[in-house]
Amino acid sequence: MDFKGKVALITGGANGIGRATAHAFSQHGAKLVVVDCDQAAGEGVAGAIRQQGGEARFVAADVTKSADVQNYVKVAVETYGRIDCFHNNAGIEGKVALTAEYDEAMFDAVMGVNVKGVFLGLRHVLPVMLKQKSGTIVNTASVAGLTATPGMPAYVASKHAVLGLTKTAAGEVARDGIRINAVCPGPVDTRMIQSLAQQLNPDDPSVITARYQASLPSGRYSQPEEVANIVLYLCSEYSTNITGAHFVIDGGRGATGGAVTSILKR
Repeated sequence: MDFKGKVALITGGANGIGRATAHAFSQHGAKLVVVDCDQAAGEGVAGAIRQQGGEARFVAADVTKSADVQNYVKVAVETYGRIDCFHNNAGIEGKVALTAEYDEAMFDAVMGVNVKGVFLGLRHVLPVMLKQKSGTIVNTASVAGLTATPGMPAYVASKHAVLGLTKTAAGEVARDGIRINAVCPGPVDTRMIQSLAQQLNPDDPSVITARYQASLPSGRYSQPEEVANIVLYLCSEYSTNITGAHFVIDGGRGATGGAVTSILKR
């Protein structure tokens, strides 16, 4: 897990899984480009990495805008000369509502960030890696990309799409020295899962949290660092013939059928 001399680019790097992955890459020697729409938090992550002796810079971007994506790629190449590892991670959860009641504008927003944002990342990072004849990409999908989560139609559709993009792009560049995989986290102890609990029980979200964790075979949510460890593995020399794959980090949820349990009760 030696990333000395490597350049890692991370979208959604200001919080949660992205922030944990940024710190993990830095701790293993990589130079970081942290991308997010949250400028204050993103600057904070890059600043913390520098304070710890690492190299990092922050780029503000809306991942749904091609010009912003082209800019963060340009900054990475102009600053460090290359992109070795790309964690295509930015995503939003949207609202909890039944398909028959789901807001169209919210659906578009979720698909914009989670699908178009991932596509644009691939579209503009891949030419850099193709020129280098090397590189690794990890897209953040979800267990919601593998099974249904009733009450989250936009999120589920978007994460299924991420897996489709992952497999398609991986097959296209497998002989060009580039590997593309996906991570599929289950519930992770981040703002996103807290937001869902708040939506389901605004008066006492802790009830949802306790019930959901109790339903997991491991009895707890994953930590962002546990997902980050898999991202680093997939970008490392330990996984040199793994591409087009997805790795589940869910505390046994999917293996025991928990993935098909509705989080929304009528």
